[in-house]
Amino acid sequence: MCGPYIIELPKILDQRGNLTFVETQRHIPFKIERVFWIYDVPGGETRGGHAYKTTDEFIIALSGSFDVIVDNGKEKKSFSLNRSYYGLFIPAGTWRHMENFSTNALAVVLASTQYSSNDYIREYPEFLQSCNEKRNSILVENNTRAFNGINSKKSSVFDCSHIELGVNHREKGNITVVENNKTLPFNVKRIYYLYDIPGGESRGGHAHKKLYQLVVAASGSFDVILDDGKVKRTITLNRPYHCLYIVPGIWRELVNFSSGSICMVLASDIYQENDYIREYEKFMKYKNNIEYEI
Repeated sequence: MCGPYIIELPKILDQRGNLTFVETQRHIPFKIERVFWIYDVPGGETRGGHAYKTTDEFIIALSGSFDVIVDNGKEKKSFSLNRSYYGLFIPAGTWRHMENFSTNALAVVLASTQYSSNDYIREYPEFLQSCNEKRNSILVENNTRAFNGINSKKSSVFDCSHIELGVNHREKGNITVVENNKTLPFNVKRIYYLYDIPGGESRGGHAHKKLYQLVVAASGSFDVILDDGKVKRTITLNRPYHCLYIVPGIWRELVNFSSGSICMVLASDIYQENDYIREYEKFMKYKNNIEYEI
């Protein structure tokens, strides 16, 4: 299941004043059906405190700053929004509220549905119950749908999923399991892992034409920067039961490795050098369907 994440938006610099824009189903992974904005929030007030059943949201701080607290039923995370050239995507089924508004804060919210009171979950116990009912079924359904019919020349960062796997808690140590065509929508044919990574180093810097991957922070933490040639998306992996599902046709870089971090990757095929695109210029030509020499 994909969780909330920051999306960087275009920023066009101009001495007369800068410009940023958002286009439906290009910069954000849904069709915009509703737009509303929040302003003149008194000091100390909070907004939100609910979840949606079917509505995705994208929140931008057009002015000032505020924090968005998101909750997936298992853990909470805080995002600080204070620039107008990035925003926070919040998928349906996420409890959220907004707090710590600065005096000049102006929040604009793009939503995937028109207003319906029936789409709201306003009671937290009801929200937790819905999370427990949907968690396992959503994982398999979303990943299977993502695996079917991906065209690597047209794939998007929104086709990739930040997934929370199950944890089998044991007194002697926890266990997380993935299984072919059950938890995973592909058969694992290769496993590799990165370790002893010097401080400040980065890994990746390539794309694949056909390969599907599941990236896990088996130990420590690191960031994965996804790039489809139009939109960039950064995912932080810092739990051994959180992973990132990457589809073909996505440029990726791994950065900000913590000390002692281990990156484990499960792949859908054995090593094939001709499946790699290792130069960004060639990657852009590939995505734009322009012929290039290997």
